[in-house]
Amino acid sequence: MSSSTEGAAAPTELVEHVARSTGLDPLAASRVVAEVVSYFDETPLEYVRRRHRELQGRALRNPEIWRTLADELEQRRFAAAPTSDRQLRRMVYG
Repeated sequence: MSSSTEGAAAPTELVEHVARSTGLDPLAASRVVAEVVSYFDETPLEYVRRRHRELQGRALRNPEIWRTLADELEQRRFAAAPTSDRQLRRMVYG
């Protein structure tokens, strides 16, 4: 993926795990983790707009693009919306 990792947080514990489990040096592991975090930090709106441009660039027409996007959205994870203390309590206690 060609997105920028600038500003993406690379959680130390995850970087250490990736370095240990893959044999990557810590700097390379940090770049990999930052790229993955950045990839999954995209909102649904950002994703749809980016993918629409990419698919148009492949000369696909909108009807096919809409089907592709709908299928991809079902498989993709997105960053959670901000939650209040009340919302968190409701998640835990119902």
